[in-house]
Amino acid sequence: QVTLRAGAQLDANQVNQYNVTLRATCPGEDVVEKPLFVRVTAGQVLRCDGPFTSAGRSRGAGGGGRGAAGTGLPRPLCATEGDVVWVLVDVAPRTPLYAVLPQPLGGLTVSGGCPHARSPLRNHDTPLTLTRQGLVLAPADGFDRSEDNQTFRLEIEVTDRLGHNCSGAVRVEVLPPRRPRVTFPELQRAVTVLEGVGPLEVVTQVHASGDNVRYTILAPMAPALFTIDEVTGEIRSTRRLEVAHVRLLIRAYNALRPADQATATLNITVQGRDRRAPSCVPAIFVSQVPETVSPGSTLVTLRCTDPAGDEGSLRYSLEEPLASRFLFRMEGPQLQVNTTLDYDSAAAAAVGFQFSVTIVVTAGEQPPRSTYVPVLVTVTPINEFTPTCPNGATFTVLETAPFGSPVGRVAGTDRDYPPDSLEYSLEGGPGPSQPFSIDTHTGELRVVGPLDSQRQRSYRLVVRLRDTHNDLNPAKRWSRLCDVAVRLQAVPDQAPLCTPEVQELSITAGLGSRQPVTRLVCQGSPDGATLAYTITGGNEDGRFRLEGNTLFYIPDDLAEPHTYVLLVEVWGSPSARRRSTVVALVVHVTPRSTPVPPSTTARRTTRRREPRVITRTEAVWHPPAWFVAVLTVSGMLLLAALGCVARNLLYR
Repeated sequence: QVTLRAGAQLDANQVNQYNVTLRATCPGEDVVEKPLFVRVTAGQVLRCDGPFTSAGRSRGAGGGGRGAAGTGLPRPLCATEGDVVWVLVDVAPRTPLYAVLPQPLGGLTVSGGCPHARSPLRNHDTPLTLTRQGLVLAPADGFDRSEDNQTFRLEIEVTDRLGHNCSGAVRVEVLPPRRPRVTFPELQRAVTVLEGVGPLEVVTQVHASGDNVRYTILAPMAPALFTIDEVTGEIRSTRRLEVAHVRLLIRAYNALRPADQATATLNITVQGRDRRAPSCVPAIFVSQVPETVSPGSTLVTLRCTDPAGDEGSLRYSLEEPLASRFLFRMEGPQLQVNTTLDYDSAAAAAVGFQFSVTIVVTAGEQPPRSTYVPVLVTVTPINEFTPTCPNGATFTVLETAPFGSPVGRVAGTDRDYPPDSLEYSLEGGPGPSQPFSIDTHTGELRVVGPLDSQRQRSYRLVVRLRDTHNDLNPAKRWSRLCDVAVRLQAVPDQAPLCTPEVQELSITAGLGSRQPVTRLVCQGSPDGATLAYTITGGNEDGRFRLEGNTLFYIPDDLAEPHTYVLLVEVWGSPSARRRSTVVALVVHVTPRSTPVPPSTTARRTTRRREPRVITRTEAVWHPPAWFVAVLTVSGMLLLAALGCVARNLLYR
């Protein structure tokens, strides 16, 4: 154990390191030597001097105190009566105001006249607090803000563990807060209100700058018409106001420092109301705009005046029916388009392309005075879109189609209103090269010339679509060319061949809705055209029915055996009958209760003869429309003449 010799004094400024050699000797062993280096460093000592010390008493090196960080106030230089600290009266409770030692040494004891001190202070009524770490704290409840200037003096003694001590004094001066005084921005103010304001309605509001501001009315002492909110400064009416003039003297003061105050004069004039509604020019507005008008465009600017002379308080709004909702908007006195006015919509067509709204111009409050300006806006069409061709315009027609037969309809479209209002024309017109015509209004193609699939199997037609009635300017029209394909369907020239051409059949009437009799075997043209079958004779009572090439018998209450001779015509196409074949069917029908011969095998006899060609001509007369009209008118005139003659005869 190495200890410091008694009475030794270390001074790091003179010797800062000692080199000591330690020698250890044990019996029977070698001597061991080891160096020991002792470094001396300068240590902190207790020193009280400067502005803190009033009578420097120290048995060691002296030191002094410093103000606490964070007070935000400058600290003066030396003073014979101790250090001085300035703080604001609104500093937060228990805020550090002063530090006796910025870095206290271990084992120090700081005492004063507070509960933590060992010796009392001279001023026993101080609200400040001194901690054993040497911090002077603000009062736990803060400083008393009702007093303007406050001063506190503390005497503090510092003692270290070696018994060294020093003492000093600190004076804390409490200053008023750094905040503006209570002031009114206007010392005199005039306010005008209209009569009819109800009780407890806000008339106006006063405002004063400062802290903890409160308001009160000084004059008149007992206000009869108005009262003031102590906190907000709102002035309200105590009853319904009538025409009058009132002068109020208002005071604003700091609730914590009543001496901090200011006064202002408020003149309130209650005027009579003008019951007349605003007048506007124009009083009614009618306009016509194209459908392409851009949103935000101004339609009309109203020039309105208020009889009361307060045009700045006029308010503009819209009353819109359901059909015109959200189409227009008001920007002050300007009526503007809010969205696109689409002429080509069903909603616009439902209202006749006319939209009506009402502009409401309101003045005053209670009760409001309003003027209504009717507005009627007519939207005009603009030809915006080009006609559109149909997809896959391909038609098929029989080569035997007669003159005027329909081929198909070219269904073009146009998004402009009225929808699909198109005119159709055939480029090149009808002729030998394209034996077709097109209806101008419907777009229906018809046959106007001979067709022959052997010479030409298909035609390519160019149809022009041109819109109409889509713009106010009749000359503004759009057109488009469309390709249309027409294919010819061949019709067989030879009559169908049926095997056999004459059949004799026997059946027994059964039960049920129908009973199969036979199936016709016929062959048409080599290209496989579909054959058509029909019963042309012998089926007067409707006992037989053809479905395709199958013959069915419809059972009934047949009492006796009966023989039917049916003629069935077979041809190649149901639309154009060129050549046909007739098959004869002899059907013996036996009732179910009638005994039948032992042999029930159907007898079929084929007569060998030369093929016959049967030509059937049907004469049909289709009178033109004008002939029917003339005939109708003539008949009516004849009936009228006969009526007149009969009337004259009866009169005589």
